[in-house]
Amino acid sequence: MLDPMSGHVTRMFGAVAAGCALAASGLATAGTAGTTGAAGAARPGLSGGMAQSAAAICCSLSGVGAFAGNAWAVGSAGGLGSVILHWNGTAWTRVPGPGSPGDVLGGVAVVSARDAWAVGHTSSRAGRDAPLVLHWNGSTWRKVPSPNLGASSTLDGVAAASADDVWAVGSTGMGRLTCGGCTVLILHWNGSTWKRVPSPTLKVGSGLAGVAVVSADDAWAVGYAPGLAGGTLILHWNGKAWTRSPSPSLGHAYTTLAGVAAASARSAWAVGLTGDSTLVLHWDGTTWKRVPSPSSPSGGILAAVAAASARSAWAVGATDSGNTLILHWNGTAWKQQRSPNPTPGHGEYLVGVAAAAARNAWAVGYAAGGQQALIVHWNGVSWTTTT
Repeated sequence: MLDPMSGHVTRMFGAVAAGCALAASGLATAGTAGTTGAAGAARPGLSGGMAQSAAAICCSLSGVGAFAGNAWAVGSAGGLGSVILHWNGTAWTRVPGPGSPGDVLGGVAVVSARDAWAVGHTSSRAGRDAPLVLHWNGSTWRKVPSPNLGASSTLDGVAAASADDVWAVGSTGMGRLTCGGCTVLILHWNGSTWKRVPSPTLKVGSGLAGVAVVSADDAWAVGYAPGLAGGTLILHWNGKAWTRSPSPSLGHAYTTLAGVAAASARSAWAVGLTGDSTLVLHWDGTTWKRVPSPSSPSGGILAAVAAASARSAWAVGATDSGNTLILHWNGTAWKQQRSPNPTPGHGEYLVGVAAAAARNAWAVGYAAGGQQALIVHWNGVSWTTTT
């Protein structure tokens, strides 16, 4: 079973993908011809963007955001830096972004066709991670300064209420690939600068993985905190301060929340893992309650959730046997959907999901144990692998 105790679901799912850095050493950049990797096998280049299919890019996609006919997907190519892909309504293309080989992007939020944010972290040679924030202005992605935290830190989730009201969450004070000594990190964009916002006092080992915004005075962030409530952590923004929201006590230490989505002030979803089973919590405007969710016979984990409306939501993740997992909320119950698996049983994971409309949703992750980027699309009838 994947380990939720790291406090970083992006890293938890990305741990396998990180191992493909050597295999990715021959990845071509946009506009180049195919090259030869470390193992000597020829790899397709990314001429004019994304060549042939998502599988042409090693290694993993961690977040996706959609708006009308546009969508963005972000992730990393092993030790070769971040990956940014754009859907223009017809095809996915790779878009250049600023950065270094140590950059990893974990989440993306789309405000409009000319306004989007991507967050993650960048690793120095000294082994310290620093928050990474990129902005799309309609023509280019640019790095935007974020607070200097003086400790190894990452951002895993981002959500926007408007162009001048954006939240990013993650962890700070962490060790490499672990969150044993970390605390939650919350940053806010006010239209001109990113600033750190105080969070409730929590036990060491806490971290945030996802954030969702309803309005300027209503937002949710979820993750993991040791001890209380079996590991679940839910924070709420009321327009003035972040406070901890009570969540169900699940009685299992092996528990974490990985993603959150809000359809309205009275309907929000949080997903993750408890024990060997998928975990789904629902906010009804008053309390958070657990809602039954299907798991595969061998167990499963949910990494992300998106709400198209109060009666339609999607949750994605993976089964313990290494296949993609997609669940749908139909207004009454969560049901497992048929989902694509390009290389069944060989490490198929969906890490991000976005719902632009009831008949238009995207999910991203990786296949072949991290060797291939994976993008699947919902057209109102079925989920299919897209190029």
